[in-house]
Amino acid sequence: MFKITLLIACLSVVVSAHYYGGEHSHHEDHHHSHPKYKFEYGVKDGHTKDHKSQWEHRDGDLVKGQYTLDEADGTHRVVDYTSDHKTGFQAHILRKGHAHHPHGESYVKIDQHY
Repeated sequence: MFKITLLIACLSVVVSAHYYGGEHSHHEDHHHSHPKYKFEYGVKDGHTKDHKSQWEHRDGDLVKGQYTLDEADGTHRVVDYTSDHKTGFQAHILRKGHAHHPHGESYVKIDQHY
């Protein structure tokens, strides 16, 4: 999780450095700029069974992306999303597979102490 957070932070720095300093003067009005970027990453760890990916593209006010991950119950989640200044954030969530829950103690039977 730390590696993913670090990767996203690095990508944010690169994008913001390009946006705020690369081609634009610090004294320019950034409201007239045209932000544009693409990124993607993925994790496939056979030992921990951690499988996930994400990609995102932005061109001006339009953002499109997708992320996927394997849930703990064995299902696979796919989220496609878009965002713009007219319709806001829109997400379509798809869950593939059937949930499998391990047999064992129920949380209902555990004594709760507050």
